[in-house]
Amino acid sequence: MLKRLFSHSAIYGLAPQIPKIVGILVLPIITAHLTKLDFGIFGLITAVSGSIAAFANLGLNVVLSNSFYKSPMRYKIAWRQIYGFLILWNIPYAFLLAGIIWYFIPIEAASNTWNIILLNTIPIVFFGPTSIMGSLYYQLSQRPVPIVVRGAIVGFLTIGLNVYFIAFREMGYMGWFLSAAIGQMAIQLTYWVPLNRSIKITPIFNFKWRFIRRQLAVSLPTVPHYYSAYLLNTSDRLVMKLVNISTGNIGLYNAANTVGNIMLMMGNASGQAIGPMLLKAYKASDEYLARRLVFSLQITFFLATFLSSIWLKEIFYILIKNNGLNKVYPLGIIIVMAYNYRPMYFGANSRLFYHERTKILLKVTFLAGISTLLLNFIFIPFWGYEVAAYTTFIGLMYMGYAGYFLREFKQNCDVNYYPFRWLTITIILTLVAYFVVEWSIILKLLISGITLLIAFLSVKRVNLNEE
Repeated sequence: MLKRLFSHSAIYGLAPQIPKIVGILVLPIITAHLTKLDFGIFGLITAVSGSIAAFANLGLNVVLSNSFYKSPMRYKIAWRQIYGFLILWNIPYAFLLAGIIWYFIPIEAASNTWNIILLNTIPIVFFGPTSIMGSLYYQLSQRPVPIVVRGAIVGFLTIGLNVYFIAFREMGYMGWFLSAAIGQMAIQLTYWVPLNRSIKITPIFNFKWRFIRRQLAVSLPTVPHYYSAYLLNTSDRLVMKLVNISTGNIGLYNAANTVGNIMLMMGNASGQAIGPMLLKAYKASDEYLARRLVFSLQITFFLATFLSSIWLKEIFYILIKNNGLNKVYPLGIIIVMAYNYRPMYFGANSRLFYHERTKILLKVTFLAGISTLLLNFIFIPFWGYEVAAYTTFIGLMYMGYAGYFLREFKQNCDVNYYPFRWLTITIILTLVAYFVVEWSIILKLLISGITLLIAFLSVKRVNLNEE
């Protein structure tokens, strides 16, 4: 099972990163044609679009996942009804998204208002939840290759379009929006064919309202949970706009998130890999296997984030060919290290999902998100955009560890996950990385080698102790 975790994490996480790695390598090409205003406009609209993204599927992902495992012979009927319902729901959702984007368009992008709105809504109206349901089917079937192939092909397509529209056509931020829209339409189309033809999951529009209401009763409490991801990862740029931080400074903060966004995607990919394995471990009541999976993944995250952080100065100076943008690496360290919350988050909250204790998640995820939002409103006006990195770190640490102290978690788990120990290690590594990033290359090479050795021995010890 552990080998499968790392192999599937590699497929979900590393294979899709191939086009992203190429995307990083072309940053020196496109950043030479971008300004902090371009970063600011794109980051702000992305934040605005994400402000209601949690409502796109109304939390029904948890229902889809549970029906797949709990009703393996009948799940397709449930999926088809939910598919039809979500296609219809996505039409008013697209209009709502259009209105919000229109309201928050910065004055610097006013001339492209309707183009931006159309590029953000057309993929939703035409295909609805097709790509989400298609990828979820392959994920739950533990067949990562179809997901990866699609992601890689569309990823390369999007990167090529970015270079063409930004570097050759000099379209600035509009190049990002146009490339993203074409990429989203392409990925939706690649899932529509197998989902509707091969897998035979076609939408039922004459669905049973009683069934939909019963599923929504389970799923809607998870909407604040999914919304918390937006509040923690993206809403800070929207807050900056509301408290009159300049679009240029928003662009600087967006640039600081460059490597952090990669860690966020790594966290999402590892979730796709570990999620089905944890569900199987819970079904088999194998508590120690679940803990071994979480601990091994946590050590891997420590390795990836710490090494990225101590080399972040060099990474920024190589990739971002803009003297104003490449000096924000200290903020980048705080953001990168914050994503160490993810493995321990899986350990607590996936169990609550499995037992459908969705309402209790509000105490963890939504509270973390709303607290971070309030802290940003309080401190950004006084200390500037930089403080958002620190509030994000605090919020993510709370979300990663608070679940272990809930009564509902303790009632369903009788093994110790040592949350205080892992949290302490995260804080120490963050402080160390913040200072080591300024050291010489020779010293950082030495520290990198030692870190790799410690991580290898730690994973080996975790698995020897529990086998």
